Amino acid sequence: MSDSYRAVVTTGHRRFELVERERRDPGPGEVRVAVEACGICHTDALAVEGPRPAPIVPGHEIIGVIEAAGPGAGASWRPGDRVGIGFLGGPDTTCEACRWGDFLNCADQPLIGTTVDGGYAEVVYARATGLVRIPPGVETVNDAPLLCAGLTMYSGLLSGRARPGSLVAVQGIGGLGHLGIQYARALGHRVAAIGRGTAKKELAAELGADEYIDGTAEDPGEALQRLGGASVVIATAAAGAAMSALVSGLARRGELIVVGADPEPLEVRPAQLIFGGHSVRGSLTGTAAENEENLRFALRHAVRSYNEVFPLSEAAKAYQRMISGEVRFRAVLDMRG
Repeated sequence: MSDSYRAVVTTGHRRFELVERERRDPGPGEVRVAVEACGICHTDALAVEGPRPAPIVPGHEIIGVIEAAGPGAGASWRPGDRVGIGFLGGPDTTCEACRWGDFLNCADQPLIGTTVDGGYAEVVYARATGLVRIPPGVETVNDAPLLCAGLTMYSGLLSGRARPGSLVAVQGIGGLGHLGIQYARALGHRVAAIGRGTAKKELAAELGADEYIDGTAEDPGEALQRLGGASVVIATAAAGAAMSALVSGLARRGELIVVGADPEPLEVRPAQLIFGGHSVRGSLTGTAAENEENLRFALRHAVRSYNEVFPLSEAAKAYQRMISGEVRFRAVLDMRG
């Protein structure tokens, strides 16, 4: 094993640099992981698009193998274990929120690839509390995006009010939406996919959608009402105006769950919320334990990510294809090539 490893750091607005770093021993409660694959997520823009106080390695859809474990990392983690790392880097279990089991609101939890170095590298250091055990059958490169994009859709759907058999709509058939359709189908819902144009209509059916709505040809809200109204609409496309139009398609007590980030505001009339008992809320991600459940569910129901694969040396190109919307549907860095 070499003492050095390669990493891609971002040093400013979309500036990337491939550097050599020296391996170090993991600190207390920490492990060193040899990264095998890392997905490129839209949330990586938090590190790449704006000025950072110091160069940082983006990336938080990581699958790899533990090389070394530091003091107090836990008897359950050993070198050779296959692990994943998502956006939340692991709680500090001494904090007040964690004592009540509210790990998502741990104030001391690092954000992988945003506040601490992430997976655009051959090696990453992570808290043992943030590790996700990878079950046999999960494919390293193909399934890396499930650690964040997949978890985002799975958590959002599980937290919704929809029961099996009810209508769930997925707006946008891209990096998040193509996974959302599969998860919704696997959870037993009747699925409506909402796209722009008809280019992805056949793909939506292949992924498991029962209905397809072309948002350029008809009002999506009216179309959903003709289908009986959606118990849940998952909005993945980053467009505030398009999301706003979906509230009118909700069934009574239906929810619009937003997972696509966009600076454009949502516009909802109070009467839409009051008289329909509707709600609008966001959903982000989940804990390491929830991610393990997510991976087992995806494996059992053959949920898979459609990816374009790049070597680490082409991280800038892969990021550009993701942020421009050109990638079909997720980009993944393969460190093993």
